[in-house]
Amino acid sequence: MSLADSLLRQLAERVGTPFWVYDGALIRQRIADIKAMTAAPGLQARFAMKACPATKILREMRAAGIWIDAVSGNEALRAVHAGHAVGNNPPVICFTADVFRDNALDVVLKHNLLPNIGSPAMIAQLAAGGYKGPISIRINPGFGHGHVNTCDTGGPSSKHGIWHQDLLAAKFAADRAGFDVVMLHAHIGSGPKIQELHDNLTRLAGEFAALIPQFPQVTAVSLGGGIPHNYRERDKQTDVASLAKLFAHCREVIVKAAGRLIRVEIEPGSYYVAPACTLVTRVHDVKQTRANAKGAGATFAMVDAGFVDLVRPAMYGSYHQIDILGKDPAQGTEPIVVAGPLCESGDVFTRGGADEELHPRQLPRPEIGDLMVLRDAGAYGYAMSSNYNSIGRAPQVWIEPDGSAELISRRESIEDILKPETSAPIAL
Repeated sequence: MSLADSLLRQLAERVGTPFWVYDGALIRQRIADIKAMTAAPGLQARFAMKACPATKILREMRAAGIWIDAVSGNEALRAVHAGHAVGNNPPVICFTADVFRDNALDVVLKHNLLPNIGSPAMIAQLAAGGYKGPISIRINPGFGHGHVNTCDTGGPSSKHGIWHQDLLAAKFAADRAGFDVVMLHAHIGSGPKIQELHDNLTRLAGEFAALIPQFPQVTAVSLGGGIPHNYRERDKQTDVASLAKLFAHCREVIVKAAGRLIRVEIEPGSYYVAPACTLVTRVHDVKQTRANAKGAGATFAMVDAGFVDLVRPAMYGSYHQIDILGKDPAQGTEPIVVAGPLCESGDVFTRGGADEELHPRQLPRPEIGDLMVLRDAGAYGYAMSSNYNSIGRAPQVWIEPDGSAELISRRESIEDILKPETSAPIAL
């Protein structure tokens, strides 16, 4: 992200810190990358909107012809609000879940969305609700990869999908309920290296090719998402051309096995949005602990953003590049722990993975009032933010190439936080 320091300072004065800032041009470039990857006939891209469901971004996807993967009833309604078409022919909005929660089943029924079911019991629940349309089945193929183990989306430890050895039993249940299975789906996650994605998707295409002769009504196969974004080496990103060839090859394998034309889908989430958003926060203090029998001391830069804003580092040790505006690391650095304001010891942005240890960053010496930026925060950033400690979600700002700025969500107030609270008797 290359937004000028002066612009970020102006925004900090205007909207306060912390705040999120999106580079519209970079999001459009990532959308163009995905369009290039799926330019061959019979390929269709979706956006896994859970990564960043802002209406502004959903409208960019609609304008580019990107379909939507929604994982809750409200996500589907947000896609409808942004102008995405309802109905299942074509299934512009696909509803993917392992459980029908809250309004999800009602939304599927009302808008005739294609349900991509991840648990066998959902078939009976659809039938009981009066659903009459086609379905998709999400398969757990028995393998997959996440950037950490807790993010695995395939294999024995993954909750997602119907285990591949139970697939035919699910098909028979769908047949009995009168549901045509028109799509098969699997999501095997994104490993830290692009070669893993190539290997896993090639294997997955072979698995689908073996299965599809048993599904004569299938018209589409989804290879899921998982296109990795390189958080640590930001100048070394995915080779768009190689993935275009891979997706076209996967479709050829599946079409040949099916003996008919099959639409092949992909549904990235992070890739579209990860690099296009920065979380801007302000340093409020710099303090130290000192070594004793329990361990080494550390220098803490205390900032006003916390895991209520960006939870990924606290949740699974994710890495985000951190810079201090106006300070050049070439002029000297020291180990700094970047920590937030929350009443929670885990509110640290410079924490490791499985070892849960502090991993200080080599940064210029911060001072009170400095603006600090956490890069590549667009995927699962604002989308996973919360009101822990009764803190309102930070505002989101969108920047166009001409430098114009748009507030796309305001800072939440205490009135927003209290709004759901009530004192309503329940008749029993």
